[in-house]
Amino acid sequence: MASGDEGLLTISIGMRVSPEPEAVELLGRYNVALNYAMNKILRLNLRSIGRVHNALYRELMEWFGLPSRIAVDCYRDALANANAWRNNPRRGRRPRVRKLSMLLHQGLSYRVKEGYVEIMGGIRLRIIGWDRRYDQYDNREARLVYREGKMMLWISRKIPRPEPYKPRDVIAVDVNERKIVYGDDKINKEIGTKIDRAHRWKKLAENLQKRYSSPRYPAWRRRGILNRIRSYHRKARNILEAWARKTSLGIVRFAKKLGYAVAREDLTGLINSLRKIKNKDHGQN
Repeated sequence: MASGDEGLLTISIGMRVSPEPEAVELLGRYNVALNYAMNKILRLNLRSIGRVHNALYRELMEWFGLPSRIAVDCYRDALANANAWRNNPRRGRRPRVRKLSMLLHQGLSYRVKEGYVEIMGGIRLRIIGWDRRYDQYDNREARLVYREGKMMLWISRKIPRPEPYKPRDVIAVDVNERKIVYGDDKINKEIGTKIDRAHRWKKLAENLQKRYSSPRYPAWRRRGILNRIRSYHRKARNILEAWARKTSLGIVRFAKKLGYAVAREDLTGLINSLRKIKNKDHGQN
């Protein structure tokens, strides 16, 4: 994941760490505190970091038991979420964060030392693995994320912008429902998609939802079925995302090996264009 800066790129490095119970418990308190802070910021229309600090700093420490610097990171995180909601012209209900994640400041909220990530409050997480290619660059802000029993620390780093890539030719990529076709006048390769596999899990979720949506089933049973439905939807999404990442990486590596650029057709507005054609033909009939 990269964002631009003059002469630099900001990248996120994923570091797998051990999901210690005290870290999961802190993430739970942080999540409750974060949603409380967002609601208060929006209710009182707080916009400056100084006013937010005066209104929330002590409450986050005393009511939710957050360490001092993590309380600062929490209200900064809340203000950023509140401002994103304010600036969204199509905003709906007030935002609510459901996933367990926590903003951390390098050196004050966390530090990486001797194979461990140390978080303020005496929490130590053992490092399981990470991408070592960018170890020479300094750590910056990070986000600790806990999901499905796994804990990741995403650390931002600034690296020099690479030299412009000058390709000697181009390979074209054609995206279809059943397969991806890429190549040029001499190369022609095909990769099948995972649509059918993902659709099976999607169909299972829809059938369960249709079967157990009736109120005649007990609430406890519907809750269990709802968790299963969500897991099926998540499975379908994961299949497509994993396939897309693997396929795109393979095409890029293939193009880079040949010194080629990658070009794909621009499908922006295709659906609206097809609707206009259909309406035009209907009008002529």
